[in-house]
Amino acid sequence: MIEKYDFGKIVIDGKEYRRDLIITLDGIRENWWRKEGHKLHFEDLSDVLSNEVEVLVIGTGYYGLMEVPEEVKRQIEEKGIKVVVEKTEDACKTFNKLLKEGKRVIAALHLTC
Repeated sequence: MIEKYDFGKIVIDGKEYRRDLIITLDGIRENWWRKEGHKLHFEDLSDVLSNEVEVLVIGTGYYGLMEVPEEVKRQIEEKGIKVVVEKTEDACKTFNKLLKEGKRVIAALHLTC
C-alpha cells in the first residue's frame, strides 16, 4: 500500500523511496530506469507485464511530464491489461483503490517532474 507521495519521494509499506520504481505483483523494483527519461517505451515495462496483471497504473510525475505514447498504451492493452495514465499523485490513489478492490494491479511511478 502506498502511504505517502510527494515530489521525489514515496512511502510504501513504511519504507521511503527516492527514485522511480515499479510496484509489481511480487514486490518493488527500485531505481526504474527508462530508455528515454521522460518518454515511456514498451521495453521499459515489458519484463513486468504478465498474464496475471489486470491493470497497469502509470504515474507520469508530479507535474505529469513523462510522456506515454498511444502506441505504448496500445501494445500493453493488446496483452489484455488495462492502462491508467495519471500524474503520480493521482496514480498512487488509483493504485491503492484498485489494490483494495482486489485487482491484480501494478504501478510504474515517475517520482519527479
